[in-house]
Amino acid sequence: MSDRTPPRVAPDRAGEPERAPRRGRPPRIDRAAIARVSGEIPLEELTLRSVAERLGVSVPGLYHYVSGRDDLIRLAAEQSALRLTMPVDRGQHWAVWCYEWADYTYRAFAGDPELLKHFIDGAIGPETMAPSIDAAIGLCMRQGFTPGQALAAYNLVSECALGAAIAAIRAQRGRREGSSFDLGVRSLLARGEDLPHLARFLGDGPLPDSSPFRQQVSTVIAGIAARRGESWDGIAALLTAAADE
Repeated sequence: MSDRTPPRVAPDRAGEPERAPRRGRPPRIDRAAIARVSGEIPLEELTLRSVAERLGVSVPGLYHYVSGRDDLIRLAAEQSALRLTMPVDRGQHWAVWCYEWADYTYRAFAGDPELLKHFIDGAIGPETMAPSIDAAIGLCMRQGFTPGQALAAYNLVSECALGAAIAAIRAQRGRREGSSFDLGVRSLLARGEDLPHLARFLGDGPLPDSSPFRQQVSTVIAGIAARRGESWDGIAALLTAAADE
């Protein structure tokens, strides 16, 4: 019998015991990553835990970057607001910029009712809005507006667009739920309500829920132009071209 120690044979890799996974560095996160993920989660599901799970971090880890769910909602709102391209100062006529801004605001809110809720709750702050307001004032001032007139024009078209968006959201919900303004009026008339003027409209077709957005914002811009003593005909042509684009 040989007393030499037999050579060691390398074990079969398949038979090796399973090694514990190597622990790496924790995922790197920042407010930008948190904002991106928050904007992807439906509002009713947006919690610190849901964001932490998507980012692969712990809930306590998020508190280094956000103060709580309200902060997450604010970040999500700003992400929603940035999904559409805001109009930029290209030296265009003030009326064209106002139309572009109103159109952007209308589409942003009408297309995303949750964003409107964020806006009403104050979740969309100066970080998002101030640059556009400043650009509007600067563009208008270069075309003869005083700072006060420029800010007033911005507020007028913004409020017009906001109202139009609310009307559009209500109309969409009414059609979806079968409770449109037209059906409501017809129901009242069927019950014997005295609504002679609305009844006259029904003979020509369904009652509209609101005026077309383009008509609303053009009327507001026409009023601004009239107060400045500018010819509406030329501005109307500019707005037609802007709307067609």
